[in-house]
Amino acid sequence: MLIFKIVPRAEWDAAGAMYEGSAHDRADGFLHFSTAPQLAETLRRHYAGQDDLLLLAVDALALGEALRWEYAPSRGEDFPHLHGPLPSRAVRWMRPLTRDADGRFDLSGLEQTGA
Repeated sequence: MLIFKIVPRAEWDAAGAMYEGSAHDRADGFLHFSTAPQLAETLRRHYAGQDDLLLLAVDALALGEALRWEYAPSRGEDFPHLHGPLPSRAVRWMRPLTRDADGRFDLSGLEQTGA
C-alpha cells in the first residue's frame, strides 16, 4: 500500500538518506502522511498558496511498526503517522506537485501509479 507525504522540495533535497520531517511534524512528534483519497483535502487545508512541493509515494509496509494509523478528530478519520524519520529507501516514487488551470493541485494519475 502506498501512502503519501507532501514535502517542500528544499527540505527533501537537504534531507539525505533520512527525512526528519517539517517543523510541524517535529512539533507533533510524528510525520504526517495521507492516503490517496485524503490528499486533496490535506493540500487544501495545509498547503494552499505554497509552491515547489513534492509528492512522495511511500511503501507503508517498508516503514514497519513506526507507522501507526491514528484518528484525527479535525477530519474524523484515521491517518498514517510515522513515529520516526522517513528513510529515503521507502520512497517508491516522487513527483513535483503542479496546479491545474483552476489553481488546484493536480492529483491526476495516482490511479496509474499503484495508489
